[in-house]
Amino acid sequence: QVLLEESEGGLMQSGGSLRLSCVASGTFRSIGAMGWFRQAPEKQRELVAKILSDGTTDYADSVKGRFTISRDNAKNTVLLQMNSLKPEDTAAYYCYGAALLLTGHSYTAWGQGTQVTVSS
Repeated sequence: QVLLEESEGGLMQSGGSLRLSCVASGTFRSIGAMGWFRQAPEKQRELVAKILSDGTTDYADSVKGRFTISRDNAKNTVLLQMNSLKPEDTAAYYCYGAALLLTGHSYTAWGQGTQVTVSS
């Protein structure tokens, strides 16, 4: 019903930048919140950033000021611009989207995940 496809992460230098994208496809009325979680070994999963359909954003304290999330509703796409990367940003990043299906039911879709590694 709903598919989220993430772009590739990669190996970056400290202080470098990387942009992740996530594109939703399938059958749905709309997508409300979209965003990114990340998971690093031996660490808790955390919400990195989210953005609502009206553009309202929220960021984890650890990335605020460095990361920027944006979306293009017409293209069902969400972007995460990551600047001033730090080794602590190393994690698997998972895109999510809260879809409103044609039935009126809600469904949270997840991307396949991508690894971002920041070298010290």
